[in-house]
Amino acid sequence: MKLPYLENAYVPEAKIVKYLLNLEHVRGGKDKAVFFMRFGFTIEQWEVLAKALLAHAAAHEVASITEKVDMINYVIEGELNTPDGRQPQVRTVWAIETDNTAPRFLTSYPL
Repeated sequence: MKLPYLENAYVPEAKIVKYLLNLEHVRGGKDKAVFFMRFGFTIEQWEVLAKALLAHAAAHEVASITEKVDMINYVIEGELNTPDGRQPQVRTVWAIETDNTAPRFLTSYPL
């Protein structure tokens, strides 16, 4: 199954600028920033990573689902298209809150 409401999915700028590509992030963000920057993603062009994450969700099937009180989390695994042409295997996590139809990007990390 694909991510429900994929056409409404979005990646908040802060998730990329303040977390995934932030070399100064204390809790896990720094290691993720090193990983993603190694493939050519930059904080100055954060939209490139946002588009790649959306494309990742569109290209791959949902690997697992976790239901919580106020949302459902969807995990997607597969290759990520990158600026340098390599395709590392990553896991992305998306959330759809109760009574909402817009999957929100939560995180991504290497597999």
